[in-house]
Amino acid sequence: MSQQTVLVIDDERDIRELLTITLGRMDLLVDAVGTVTEARRALAERHYDLCFTDMRLPDGTGHEVVELISAEHPDTPVAMITAYGNVDAAVSALKAGAFDFVSKPVDIQMLRRLVRTALRLAEEKRSGQAAAKPDGNERLIGESPAMHQVRGTIGKLARNQAPVYIAGESGVGKELVARLIHEQGPRATGPFVPVNCGAIPSELMESEFFGHRKGSFTGAVGDKEGLFQAAHGGTLFLDEVAELPLHMQVKLLRAIQEKAVRPIGAREEVPVDVRILSATHKNLAALVEQGQFRQDLFYRINVIELRVPPLRERRGDVPLLANFVLRQLATKSGGAPGQLLPAAQQALEGYDFPGNVRELENILERAMAMCDGDQIDVSDLMLPQRTPRAHTETIPTAAPAAAMASNAEPPPAASPTASGGLDDYISNLERTAIIKALEESRYNKTAAAKKLGITFRALRYKLKKLGID
Repeated sequence: MSQQTVLVIDDERDIRELLTITLGRMDLLVDAVGTVTEARRALAERHYDLCFTDMRLPDGTGHEVVELISAEHPDTPVAMITAYGNVDAAVSALKAGAFDFVSKPVDIQMLRRLVRTALRLAEEKRSGQAAAKPDGNERLIGESPAMHQVRGTIGKLARNQAPVYIAGESGVGKELVARLIHEQGPRATGPFVPVNCGAIPSELMESEFFGHRKGSFTGAVGDKEGLFQAAHGGTLFLDEVAELPLHMQVKLLRAIQEKAVRPIGAREEVPVDVRILSATHKNLAALVEQGQFRQDLFYRINVIELRVPPLRERRGDVPLLANFVLRQLATKSGGAPGQLLPAAQQALEGYDFPGNVRELENILERAMAMCDGDQIDVSDLMLPQRTPRAHTETIPTAAPAAAMASNAEPPPAASPTASGGLDDYISNLERTAIIKALEESRYNKTAAAKKLGITFRALRYKLKKLGID
């Protein structure tokens, strides 16, 4: 195997010498130049496996170099060298196509990790291994134009280290998209650490994210590594990132920018090599305008945005998804896959799915439990009766149960006269709420009754009345 080559572009002699020595000790062949003109000449004469470029150069900018390499040498990862704490420059470099960035003064250990990751990516591209990796077809189901576009974007995003913000309603599969970006990239052999930001109590967040040292607070009986350390060398997926309180947003921004964390009670920061992917079903830009989410953090995690479409925008994928889900359910139960009768399939294709793919899974699991044999009819689906959606962010899947528990108004539904009278209308609402509560409680009736805000005895009566039990 021939010696791998690196091009360093920086007008500071000290930086060129530092990188040349450091990379030379990693058995890499280094060419170092000080201008954009010299860089163009070098790139025209030789293929490089990796490139480092400073932001400001005597006859141009690092952005010119990044754009040149992205256009003419797409297989060569390029990292930007930025001034300490210059978030805007780092974000701009990533948007322009940079693989990653390095802050001055250069941290040698961080530099070596970046180089190893970048060269692994370059080697995969050269050998064709990247193309051989799964493209998500087996799990990201759908043949609609929207899903073809999502899969294509995932393949592109997997090849760099830019932070990605995954936007989409609840239930569309944002975590699956994040996993695929991780699995198809050079960090695939590293850990993928998902965290629901809304599920961590505010007072424990710093410890959970950054870790703590023994004795740093009451209850800290030993050292604990945080989520950033756990994701070292891999990917940290921040789900429901909009739920982070403002004080934690400040600390998170610093950790992302400096690529280092300070555990509670520790004197020194710990370097971390982590790619950040984030997601939320909320409108993050609107939260920034309202002052509920920091603008600087928003721009740092939203370098590239990937929108995952709701199921109603790709209705043609419903039959494929339904068959996939039914096969999965059969694998779990050991039985034969359920079969949708034509009328049932038509009903599913005409339904809005406010809860998206997750709601489809719940509907089919319930239908398999209620149907006779393995033939699923319309009545087995028990689709809620709803008026057309007023806007895209309303997700009323669990609204009936919530209404029973908190006396809130149920979501808009078809009029009683349109669904067979008031009694049938109320029974359908109750049935939907009860079945959902049972599913969420893993059919523990005591827990389901608590979710619904009724007594166990009242739940047992309703189960008998509605013919569910």
